[in-house]
Amino acid sequence: MGRQDKRPWSRFGVIDRAYLGDQARALIKRFDIRAPGPDAAVKSLSGGNIQKVVLAREFSGDARFLLIDQPTRGVDIGATEAIHTEIMRQRADGRAILLISVQLDELIALADRILVMFAGGIMGEVSGNHVDEEEIGLLMAGVGPAAIGEVA
Repeated sequence: MGRQDKRPWSRFGVIDRAYLGDQARALIKRFDIRAPGPDAAVKSLSGGNIQKVVLAREFSGDARFLLIDQPTRGVDIGATEAIHTEIMRQRADGRAILLISVQLDELIALADRILVMFAGGIMGEVSGNHVDEEEIGLLMAGVGPAAIGEVA
């Protein structure tokens, strides 16, 4: 979606179905999408596979910035690992990524830095290399950085 009027997806306004099928098969394989084939209706897939279809579509584009919100919500452990691997691949390819997640372990595994919000404001920033779960927990509870030193 959004590419159907551009080469190589179409020629002279007509969708290139052979190219589309090749790309669909490649993305099905790369993202381990469980579908009967490239012509399967997305609405016929499971929720986790629909999520992988959306990620495959977005990750296969040429965007320089990705806003990713709850990428593994509702998917199984295998899909979570594949999604995390793909996010890291996108990062290695030079894309800027803003990841929003309520899963602390996901943020710790993927983020270079973590900004913690509370009541609509940023409470603090933690480097991805020096993550202290207790510090993040206090920030999530609204305890500011100055008070964290007093708690420790």
